[in-house]
Amino acid sequence: MARAGAGRSADEPQRRCIATGEVTPKAGLIRFVVGPGDAAVPDLLGKLPGRGMWIAADRDALEMAVKKRLFSRAAKRPVAVPEDLLAQVEAGLLRRLVDSLSLARKAGCAVAGYEKVKGWLDSGQASVLIQASDGSERGKTKLRPPREDDGFIGCLTALELGLAFGREHVIHGALAAGGLTERVVEDAAKLSGVRKKDGGGTPGKG
Repeated sequence: MARAGAGRSADEPQRRCIATGEVTPKAGLIRFVVGPGDAAVPDLLGKLPGRGMWIAADRDALEMAVKKRLFSRAAKRPVAVPEDLLAQVEAGLLRRLVDSLSLARKAGCAVAGYEKVKGWLDSGQASVLIQASDGSERGKTKLRPPREDDGFIGCLTALELGLAFGREHVIHGALAAGGLTERVVEDAAKLSGVRKKDGGGTPGKG
């Protein structure tokens, strides 16, 4: 999968990552603010009051920010970092992605199940292929993403996909083109970066 925010127009709002120093679209960054007790708080919806501190949706960047106390440097005052900050970020991104997928399903923009997904792929209706990270590799290679850049999501387990589709577990899913799909792709790119799993590679490739 493409990195969160990659390929977006240069005129979209951009921010500098306090860990890498790179200036990139906000869609590929995670916002933090200083909350109660002068602690760093992830603001995944971008709505909390206060001056924002932005970090790339990448586990290495987040770990660097914690290790080098970059929150304090960015805020220009001491900022406490909860021991479970990365876990908070991952859990929040997971909830957001599951919610986004659920909305897409209810809007008729997402389907699950091998036969339905294959039908969407064959007809050209599918814009994105979704497959469980813990699904059978042999089974997953039977389906190919509709496009190479950001046409694949693979950072969720079968149980997590099941939550989004209202089932016990899901191995294969697909998304049609549209605004909801763009949100799902962005959310998945962020979660994949934070989890540092091979959630963006094309099935069957290393």
